Amino acid sequence: MTTSGARPLWQGRALAVLGILLCAFSLRSAVASLSPVIHEISADFPLSSAVLGLIGTLPPVCFAVFGLITPLLERRLGIERLTVIALCAMTAGLILRGLVGESVGLVLATAVIFAGVGMGNILMPPLVKKYFLDRIGLMMTLYTTAMACSTFVPPLVAVPVADAVGWRFSLAMWAVFAAAGVIPWLIMLMRGRDASTGSATQGGTGSAAQAEWVPEPVEGPDFAATGPIATSPSSRRLFARLARIPLVWALALTFGTSSIMAYVAFAWLPVIMVEVAHVSASTAGLLLSLFAFVGLPSSLLIPVLVVRFHATRPLFLVGAIGGMIGILGLLLAPLPGLLWLWTVLFGLVGLLFPLALVLISIRSRTPESAVLLSSFVQSVGYVLAAIFPVLVGVLHDATGGWTIPLLVVGAMLVASIPAGMIAGRRRTVEDEWERKHGAW
Repeated sequence: MTTSGARPLWQGRALAVLGILLCAFSLRSAVASLSPVIHEISADFPLSSAVLGLIGTLPPVCFAVFGLITPLLERRLGIERLTVIALCAMTAGLILRGLVGESVGLVLATAVIFAGVGMGNILMPPLVKKYFLDRIGLMMTLYTTAMACSTFVPPLVAVPVADAVGWRFSLAMWAVFAAAGVIPWLIMLMRGRDASTGSATQGGTGSAAQAEWVPEPVEGPDFAATGPIATSPSSRRLFARLARIPLVWALALTFGTSSIMAYVAFAWLPVIMVEVAHVSASTAGLLLSLFAFVGLPSSLLIPVLVVRFHATRPLFLVGAIGGMIGILGLLLAPLPGLLWLWTVLFGLVGLLFPLALVLISIRSRTPESAVLLSSFVQSVGYVLAAIFPVLVGVLHDATGGWTIPLLVVGAMLVASIPAGMIAGRRRTVEDEWERKHGAW
């Protein structure tokens, strides 16, 4: 589709904009709002190192598991209904997390949250593709910006809110955004049901397959503007094909590298700053916020740069090389005056996250294949992300220092560069399959 067919973002689809942005914000606020108030929680009931370690590994594990399950659920329920379920799970888990009175309850509530987040991670790129095929660049910019904001805002406000009104409110207040995100999707589902009921009442030949309302295309053959859009069922056969396509593995490694850097940083960067550079804990916390903040400008720019200017490879190199320089700086010159520079450079790995999300949307032809690709890529990526924070801790304990762990993290960035170059090919996964195996 050409850009001449593009319509204003809000025209006829304001509810979809709100639904996607509120869901995107909830995907990261749930992750970032807990660790700042761990000490306050520990004052009310004991949290062992094992429990904290389990909570730390829950996000990537849940993301990987539900990344595989989500396409099966989407096939039965439809993408909009499953989005409502995911947001309801996040809302319930966030509220419960603020009410628990012991560590087991905290773990279970956190698992419920990340089950919803795991589904939401998979559903967001296909939703953008379905509702905003003519505005993918702009909508992905808004979507990834909302996620970036929800990464660095909770750590900044969680402790002041906990000090003012308690840690329970500080944790539960983020449920407001997830609950608000349910409303637009429910309205669209009800409108779709009303439309299909009206068609049947007027003597249409509606069948069970036509129960969902499919709006008329606007300015193009594949663009449906508003309301729930019926998609073909997810196919296990197509999902299995993805594992045979090098482009898919390149995208998975790109996403996995982004996830590894994020979870390693949130788990260990403050400790590294304290032990290597001998800064205070408060300064280390500010540096962690700076690391997260670096991702905000990239979330604004990358979707447009990739969609309009096809700048995938240069952007990947900036992120990977910048991250490597930041790691080397921490190893070779951990001076207090230079830590801000090394943190910003290491934070450039944040470019890889919005880059991977945009590529999931544009490296597939249809919403169905986007769901499958999103599931495969994110599941593989989060498996890697679940391994590396633990691996870094084990290497630190084994060597008694941070040199080897940081070198391993840097080596992961080096190893990901070929994958970034492959991901930069301007082909879809369907193109790659058809080039070697025939019709998709």
